[in-house]
Amino acid sequence: MKADWYFDFISPYAYLQFARLRELDSRLDVTLKPILFAALLDHWGQLGPAEIAPKRAFTYAQVSWLARRQGVTLNVPEAHPFNPLKLLRLALHLGTTHDVVARLFAFVWQDGHIPENEAAWRDLVGELDVIDAEAAIGRPEIKAALRKNTEDAIAAGVFGVPTLVVPTTTGPGKTFWGNDATPMVLDYLADPEPFRRDDDRIAQLPQASVRPSSRRR
Repeated sequence: MKADWYFDFISPYAYLQFARLRELDSRLDVTLKPILFAALLDHWGQLGPAEIAPKRAFTYAQVSWLARRQGVTLNVPEAHPFNPLKLLRLALHLGTTHDVVARLFAFVWQDGHIPENEAAWRDLVGELDVIDAEAAIGRPEIKAALRKNTEDAIAAGVFGVPTLVVPTTTGPGKTFWGNDATPMVLDYLADPEPFRRDDDRIAQLPQASVRPSSRRR
């Protein structure tokens, strides 16, 4: 069964789930789809975790703890949040294979670098044999591919990264958001019926109170 995994290199949770995707290999054929997380936030009217000071502090503490529990190396990059566009476009230029995505995640979350670090960026593209990286990742078709991935994610109901979208036989794909949803995906693949019942119940559940719009002005 094919599935889409939407991610952004800016997300430590995406980095942590990427390290676990091989757990799904026997059940899913996963396509790696880089998207711009900031565009999701703008579309749904959300603040990013790093834009809320207490949540930012907790996020870094939690992902460090999760990495230790998973046995995954994690070094918070030299600045965060950062602009991930170069990495996202570089992934599309090189082809979003497992090895390519792994190296670009490692650039941020193991080596501790960001694309704005010109020396580190130059070393990375040299290592990957990318000639004239700025021109390569600035091609219109690369920008269009990233935009399409992001639009596809929004159309599928993706509101955060990482999100795995698993196809269903009865309608739109089932979305699973976050590193901690990996066991949930495995349970769904083993027996989707309880999830269908939950979805039906939630679809019929009325809202008793709705806050005024919290979209940023």
